[in-house]
Amino acid sequence: MKRPEGFDKAAQQPDPASAKPRRKRGAADSGATGGDSAVSSKKLRASRAPKVSSPTATRAPAPSAAREASTPTAGKKAPRTPRERSRFRLSRAEPSPDVVAKRQLRRAARDRRRAEKAELRRFTRRARTRKYTLLSIAALVAVLLGLIAVAVFSPILALRTVIVDGTNRIDPAEIQAAVETQEGTPLALLDFDAINTELSVFPLIRSYVTEIVPPDTLLVHIVEREPIGSVTIDGVFTLVDPAGITIQESAERIAGVPLIDIGGADTSSPAFAAVTEVLLALPADLRARVESVSATTKDDVSFVLSGVGQRVVWGSASDSARKAALLEALISQRDPAEAGEFDVSAPSNGIFRPS
Repeated sequence: MKRPEGFDKAAQQPDPASAKPRRKRGAADSGATGGDSAVSSKKLRASRAPKVSSPTATRAPAPSAAREASTPTAGKKAPRTPRERSRFRLSRAEPSPDVVAKRQLRRAARDRRRAEKAELRRFTRRARTRKYTLLSIAALVAVLLGLIAVAVFSPILALRTVIVDGTNRIDPAEIQAAVETQEGTPLALLDFDAINTELSVFPLIRSYVTEIVPPDTLLVHIVEREPIGSVTIDGVFTLVDPAGITIQESAERIAGVPLIDIGGADTSSPAFAAVTEVLLALPADLRARVESVSATTKDDVSFVLSGVGQRVVWGSASDSARKAALLEALISQRDPAEAGEFDVSAPSNGIFRPS
């Protein structure tokens, strides 16, 4: 039955297992205490009987009661090992403010270090890129220099062949023999001073140019001295170039070049300089016809043409180009077989005097 303070408790049934055998008392005791024993035994059986409640009287335990039920009481032993109990107590213990502050400081320090490293990497990115670029270029240059050094100093690029061109009076074999001391030397290590010394003994060589042709060839381009004529020195015919350098000596007159008569002066005299200037001003075909040329001073140059012995009075070496053009015009107007004298000492007025 429902009452204001709750439902009535159900009648408790006596527990047969929990009932204890009653001790027999004497007649005096049972008679004196019969009523009290009956009342106390009823109360004892009512307290030991299980409580049975109706389905409508069942209540759900409160959350606080559930938490209290799940929490081990102080009187009961928790079913955990010592390590688990320690972890359980640490997890439930709230950290102190000092511990929280230290954790926050450590976290802030870590964040600051990360931020500083990120900023450092950002500001030094260009420097690192430039450094890597320079290192890459340096490595590439070193590799290239190594390859060049191996190729240059390798015996594969040693001198084995000498080719000579531009010679007319000089035997190319003599030039090759003079340079053969350099054979077997790497092309990059050729001693050009030694080559110059060897080639300077050839008077016919005016100049030369060397050219390296890999892998093993040296080209020597020779420019020979062009003889301008021959002079007689102590009864010896000496072939000279315009600079007066001796090209060849012979006991007999050298054919193909005019004989120069400068009155016993040497090749450094003004008369020889005037003669060479006049000869160089003549056209090549006309110069080839000159048999002899003479001068005692720089102003009285004259020469004789081959054939009938026509003579040309030139005078000084000034205006040689105009005199050469005037002489060509006069020769074209006269008979080659007619003997006589051409006078072009005055470039504006040429004269032919028949003999």
